[in-house]
Amino acid sequence: MLDIRFIAANPALVKKDLEKRQDREKLPWVGEVVEKHEEWKELKGKVDELRRSRNAVSEEINRLKKEGKGIAAKVKEAKELPQKIAAAEERLQQLQDRIKFILQRLPNILHESVPVGKDDTENKEIRKWGTPKKAAFELKSHGELLEQLGLADFERASKISGTGFYFVKGDLVKLELALISFAAAELEKKGFTLVEPPLIMRRTPYEGVTALDDFENVMYKIDDPAEKEGSYLIATSEHPIGAMLTDETLDENKLPLKFGGISSCFRREIGSHGVDTRGLFRVHQFSKIEQFVFCKPEDSWKIHEELLNNAEEIFQKLKIPYRVVSICTGDIGTVAAKKYDIEAWFPRQNTYREVVSCSNCTSYQAVSLNVRYLNSKTGEKEFVHTLNSTAVATGRAMVAIVENCQNKDGTITVPDALVPYVGKKVIGR
Repeated sequence: MLDIRFIAANPALVKKDLEKRQDREKLPWVGEVVEKHEEWKELKGKVDELRRSRNAVSEEINRLKKEGKGIAAKVKEAKELPQKIAAAEERLQQLQDRIKFILQRLPNILHESVPVGKDDTENKEIRKWGTPKKAAFELKSHGELLEQLGLADFERASKISGTGFYFVKGDLVKLELALISFAAAELEKKGFTLVEPPLIMRRTPYEGVTALDDFENVMYKIDDPAEKEGSYLIATSEHPIGAMLTDETLDENKLPLKFGGISSCFRREIGSHGVDTRGLFRVHQFSKIEQFVFCKPEDSWKIHEELLNNAEEIFQKLKIPYRVVSICTGDIGTVAAKKYDIEAWFPRQNTYREVVSCSNCTSYQAVSLNVRYLNSKTGEKEFVHTLNSTAVATGRAMVAIVENCQNKDGTITVPDALVPYVGKKVIGR
């Protein structure tokens, strides 16, 4: 979330940003949250004063008793104070709830380079890599081919789990593990610490890393009587890793902290037709390696480009053509200040499709989670910046490999970078 002090100091900037995002219905909230916060601060001071008065009156009554003096007036005052405190505390809670509601829904401030646009059709292409292939024969859909080769089973998975799940089998399991091992090795070479996070998160930390208004409808909620606030299966390892350092003050000399999250991810939303419903591209459960960084604010834009470069290098080594796009103001979502997507080339579909998302969230998550570092120059505790980027989402990467490396005889050539992990150059025989 945005720091309330930042909003109070820059209301015009926050409103201008909402206009860019075409999020005009939230414009009145900017003034409201500042007003509510001022009222909260003033009332908090009065409550503290009432509590001090209650203690002082109690001491005064004891003193008067010892001196044998009348205490009726003070006893009456003492009886009235708890009611005044309770009424003020109730109003404080109302204000706090409303402030929290607004802050969790006001989006991050966009970087000036984010292209203005109404939806994904106005995202801006930055560059391309590789030459998109045009097959000399009719390519089979990846789902159909993998089932024919006995490397995946969607029908039986649907029977026991529903549409959007799958069994991966044989050499395709090796290919998936190869992608994980390869990407993990690439990240380790660049100083990332590998992390396997919990797959379940409570609601409160989840609200710190993402806007549940944007995300909750695609998440699996767990009804656990022991957890009153509710829990969720994680949608990406970004979320538990981001929440991992909640309420901590980090050592400036150890920043940036770079983590490579390896996990299963769970999302309820899938596509409604074609390649999405019978295949590996858009599914309810998938494996992903995620880059996540905590850093000083002055370093975050340089690191944003580094994370993108890391993901590009992985797809270059897989020899999968792709393009990089900068996500426009109408498509970027609440948390990121700037986001790139890498879209791989899918020759059977004759189009580019997203395989990587790379975001700089600046201090937005850190404010919610209260993750700071001690600035040695100012002596002040300041919020860190957080960034995240896909390294490899294995399902989508495997679809890209199947389409780009499919052979006329129905086999699939393993990218050279993965051969040492798979143990063979061709699968499907």
